[in-house]
Amino acid sequence: MGSDVMALLLGVLQGLGMSTVFLLTVFLGFSVFVGFTKLRAIDRGSPVVRSLDDRLGSGARFLAPEVPRGPADQLKTPELLEQSGSRNT
Repeated sequence: MGSDVMALLLGVLQGLGMSTVFLLTVFLGFSVFVGFTKLRAIDRGSPVVRSLDDRLGSGARFLAPEVPRGPADQLKTPELLEQSGSRNT
């Protein structure tokens, strides 16, 4: 009876170990394959899009520091100007 339990336990451990190794191999293989497909050159006609910049081809355009950000400058609101004016006087 004791050897049957040990054989069963060994079989279960072998099965779990082999399935774990198989799943890790499949996952890592898929990850490496997908990673290599993203290393090739990207152009407008490419089926692989890594980012919106790749698709549009425009690159990043940054605003100058003195350009206003939207319809209102949050640092020049009447409340903040009033607070800074009362501290200076």
